[in-house]
Amino acid sequence: MLRRRRVYAKKAIPLTTGTGLELMSTLPMIMSRRLRPSPFEQRVIENGASAFTLYNKMTLPLVYESYEKEYEHLCEHVQIWDVACERQVEIVGPDALQLVELITPRDISSCAIGQCKYAPLCDENGGIINDPIILRLAEDRFWLSIADSDVNLWVKGIAYGRGFDVKVFEPDVSPLAIQGPKADDLMADVVGEHTRDIRFFWFIDETIVGTPVKIARSGWSGKGGFEVYLQDAAKGNDLWDIFWEAGQKYNLKPGAPNLIERIETGLKSYGQDMTIENNPFEASMDNYIDLDKKAEFMSRDALMQVAETGPAKRLVNIVIDGEELALMRTDWRVLDEAGEQVGTVTSRTYSPHMRANIGMAMVKPSFASPGTVVMVDADGDICRATVRDAKWQ
Repeated sequence: MLRRRRVYAKKAIPLTTGTGLELMSTLPMIMSRRLRPSPFEQRVIENGASAFTLYNKMTLPLVYESYEKEYEHLCEHVQIWDVACERQVEIVGPDALQLVELITPRDISSCAIGQCKYAPLCDENGGIINDPIILRLAEDRFWLSIADSDVNLWVKGIAYGRGFDVKVFEPDVSPLAIQGPKADDLMADVVGEHTRDIRFFWFIDETIVGTPVKIARSGWSGKGGFEVYLQDAAKGNDLWDIFWEAGQKYNLKPGAPNLIERIETGLKSYGQDMTIENNPFEASMDNYIDLDKKAEFMSRDALMQVAETGPAKRLVNIVIDGEELALMRTDWRVLDEAGEQVGTVTSRTYSPHMRANIGMAMVKPSFASPGTVVMVDADGDICRATVRDAKWQ
């Protein structure tokens, strides 16, 4: 007998694909099998999330009121985000470090217990499989906190094929993010003043609502904050509620990774700004490539060749002239003065702070220098655009 999972929504929950799929109200059995629930799902729906996307076979809330309102709130206050879809791949065992080193060009040997490192995972061709945060829990235990792709299956195959003495699996871990300028105050109230001393990309072990969690100073925004790694899905509502109640004096609101803020910050989105078809040099991840590291890694030969010859394209930030543009529903071409295509816009939004259309684009290297002027074909509307540096100066 199939067991129906409880459905909390009384109305349809739209997806951003425009399918009009009544996700929560008409497909409860499909939800329970193919689309896994988040431990925070009930609170997300109760607080009025109005749009979702699919991410690692889970729902990721995108917006409650509007990108613009939530952007302004995130810049000034503090938000609580359901990012349980940011799944973990655990690698544990005597060969754990060797396996982690094999799958990334970044040197992980220097990663201390309690530290996090952002690191691209690359295949034998240098293609980016994912760009997780790697957490070192012990000498022989790691979590890969992944973006949207099947990293678990890829790593399991490598471990088996190479005969590594490790266990690779997805643990019961679901992150809840606390993001914004007042995140430190809220975390200090809930957990303790010592949380203010957590360094960027480090984590500590704590107990909240009677269950162990890991608290990392990290998150998909440039406004500062934490990710709380819940290790018991049954405690999802309790964890949400303790932050919700304590956060009211800081004007806490529900939110989500914000398109406007993340492009202003220069945060890349795997699957959108780069894919397996791109290598880390193309994705402007040069700072996370250690070609001279001692450990074996499968992308060494491919990336060394790219380093010698130069990448075929580069991911850059751009500012597009003109009034606020419509949503980008198809790929926008980047053109030179002669009208020849030299790249593609990968992400775009309107920045209220900069009062401009901003985005990211993958372009030929000769067009990647800050100050370079190009044209963007915005669904037939040809607009002037300028390449800017990573800090939008």
